[in-house]
Amino acid sequence: MAENYILECSGISKAFGGTQALKDVQLHIRPGEVHALLGENGAGKSTLMKIIIGLYRQDEGSITWNGKPYQANGPVDAINQGISMIHQELNPEPHLTIAETIFLKRESTVGKFFLNKKEQNKRAEEVLKKFDFPFAPTTLMKELTLAQVQMIEIIKAVSCDAKLIIMDEPTSSLDSEETEHLFRTIRDLKSKGVAIIYISHRMEEIFEICDRVSVFRDGTYVSSRDMDGVTRDELVSMMVGRTVKNIFPKVDCKIGEPVFRVEGLSGKGFHDISFEVRAGEILGLSGLVGSGRSETMRAIFGLDPLTSGKMYLDGKEIKIKKPRDAIKNGICMVNEDRKGYGLCLQRSIRENISLPNLPEKQSGLLLNQKREIKECGDAAKMLTVKCASIEHTGLSLSGGNQQKVVLAKWLMANPKVLILDEPTRGVDVGAKSDIHTLMCQFAAKGMAVIMISSELPEVMGMSDRILIYHEGTLNGEIQRSEILSEAVTQKHILEKEFGGK
Repeated sequence: MAENYILECSGISKAFGGTQALKDVQLHIRPGEVHALLGENGAGKSTLMKIIIGLYRQDEGSITWNGKPYQANGPVDAINQGISMIHQELNPEPHLTIAETIFLKRESTVGKFFLNKKEQNKRAEEVLKKFDFPFAPTTLMKELTLAQVQMIEIIKAVSCDAKLIIMDEPTSSLDSEETEHLFRTIRDLKSKGVAIIYISHRMEEIFEICDRVSVFRDGTYVSSRDMDGVTRDELVSMMVGRTVKNIFPKVDCKIGEPVFRVEGLSGKGFHDISFEVRAGEILGLSGLVGSGRSETMRAIFGLDPLTSGKMYLDGKEIKIKKPRDAIKNGICMVNEDRKGYGLCLQRSIRENISLPNLPEKQSGLLLNQKREIKECGDAAKMLTVKCASIEHTGLSLSGGNQQKVVLAKWLMANPKVLILDEPTRGVDVGAKSDIHTLMCQFAAKGMAVIMISSELPEVMGMSDRILIYHEGTLNGEIQRSEILSEAVTQKHILEKEFGGK
């Protein structure tokens, strides 16, 4: 008996110049199933999804949708045929309202030419209520946080009444409550026969919500399995082609004297924060999204203003009013939004690495290009950035390699304090292990590393000490010795994150 598939991709190949992104891959999706698509960054997952929604056209192979040959002439055509997608990289138009964003290119009109804003806002309000989203339809997108923008993208995709929804890292910016809300929505869609392609690097989500899984590696198809017949280690081995023994390769480094200290810091989203971080230490910050972790670090780096408090570097008080002040004092920050704050995507990898380090590469008034090319190439090689050339644009890289480029530019600045805000967000398991190894190398050189992460296993696996945020204040501190002795569990940390003492 033939399988009943709603989507069949067979023998799909796609090349970009001399780079073979996909080679003879396949993907078969059943109605009403949640199908995980796994693979390292650069494995070809996003390329196939972009072919399905019509952003690219395959060089070889065929796609069947509802038993008929399928080809989309762009995302709007795909939506009209019943396929929508939530993209990992968010690019909202800041001056559109929530309603205008949800119904973009599906606007409510009077006749053919006039927009019916009243009707559109009413429709948006009904959709927002289903998700308990606490904003008016007329709210501008620029007023939302990254997590809230992610929720709008999810709402937008679900509102299309699609029969297949592609979700690319949909929880990367969501807290636990928002993630559970998404899972309830997925289960509801599944009960109505809607199929979901679910792309995520968070294994716990894959096992919780998915029915089947397909794995890609280096642009090729590896295997498809039922979730109840596969283990986490088997999936990781299929993805990377090897056994990854330790995703959290924490190396205990010699911890020296305090390098950076703050006293009574207050600002938007946080109040009366005091802590210190030592040379060679990885200080983990744990807490729910919006608890004040990122807000504190943004203020320290000069992105947002402080209302009170003092900062000390090597025992001397410093004043930081803008990022340039922080960089001059040896404080660098890898922001969670690498596209918005970390990279100039249209610029080359070389230019991105050089940007904050140009004065050191000048000969008088001129840039020493020979030195720049060598040092940037060495940095990219040391951080194992996968690229054909450092002259390729940042846009050409996978998410994991983009993150390595951001790390490379700050590594060349030789900072005393390195702040990492969600350093492995949207990064595959292989690149995640690479980034964790780099963090330990930075600490071994005497850097003071501050890491913010929403993944508790990462915080517990990589930190020498953990500070726990709750509603803008510090609610606890945990030493690595307590974690290693199992005196502290994820449950204890979660209790503190939610306000327990």
